[in-house]
Amino acid sequence: MQKNKLKKLWAAGQPTMNGWCSIGNPFTAEIMAAQGYDSLTIDIQHGALDYGDALPMLQAMKASDATLMARVPWRDPSYIMKALDAGAMGIICPMINNRSEAEEFVSYMRYPPHGQRSFGPTRAAVAIPGYSVAANEEVLALAMIETADGVENLDEIAATPGLDGIYVGPADLTLGTQHGRLSPGFDRTEPEMIVLIKQIAQICKTNKIVACLHCGTPEYAAESIGWGYQLTTVSGDTRLLASAASNSVAEWRNLVSRNKQSSNTEEVY
Repeated sequence: MQKNKLKKLWAAGQPTMNGWCSIGNPFTAEIMAAQGYDSLTIDIQHGALDYGDALPMLQAMKASDATLMARVPWRDPSYIMKALDAGAMGIICPMINNRSEAEEFVSYMRYPPHGQRSFGPTRAAVAIPGYSVAANEEVLALAMIETADGVENLDEIAATPGLDGIYVGPADLTLGTQHGRLSPGFDRTEPEMIVLIKQIAQICKTNKIVACLHCGTPEYAAESIGWGYQLTTVSGDTRLLASAASNSVAEWRNLVSRNKQSSNTEEVY
C-alpha cells in the first residue's frame, strides 16, 4: 500500500509543515495543495464545510504530494470512518480528555483485530494504490489536547497504544487551562503557556509519538520545532486570504494617498 509521507519524513528526523483548509471549496483546496505543504488538513469541525464539501476537496488535492488529513467534529465513528473512507490518511480528533477517550478514538481508526473500523473504503480504495487492511499501519491518529482534563491525563493519553501523536490547539488549551484569565489565540508567549506547550512536546518524545502544534506565524512555528514539535500548522486558508487581501488594500490606499500628496505639492510649485 502507498506509504504515508509524514511517517517517512518523521522517521528521517525531518520536521513537517501542515496546511489548513477551512473553506469548503475544491478550487481553494487545490490552490493550497499546490504550495508545497507536507500535509494538508480539512477542518470539518470548525470549517465552513461538511462531508459533501470535504470529498471533492480531497479529490482536488490528490495531485499534490502532500499527506491529506481531516479534523473531525468529534470522537464519532461515523465522521472518522467516512473521512478515512474518503481518502484521509490522518485524523485529528478534538477534545480528548483521558485514556479511555483516546482508546475509543484509536479503535475507530483501524480495522480488526487492532480496532473496530468497518471495511468499505469507497474512494480510498480507488485513490490510494493498494488500499487495504494495511491502512492500519499508515493512517495517523492525532488526539487534540485542549482542556485541563486533557493536560492532567496527558501521560496516560500519550501512552495509548495506536495513538500516533498529540495535536495542540493553543486557543482551547488556553481557555481550558487558564479559566478565562487569558484570551484564546495562537502563538502563546505567556511563560506558563510556553512551559505547558514544551511539557506536551517532552511527554510525546518520552512516549515516542509525534508532537503537533497549531501556529499563527512561520516564526513561531519554526521556534516550536526547537521545542520538539515535529509537525506545525501555520495559519490557514481563511487567515491567509484575509491577510493577503488586507495587506493589498492597505498598500493601495497608502500608495494612492502618497501619490495624491505628491501631486498636490507639485501644483503648489
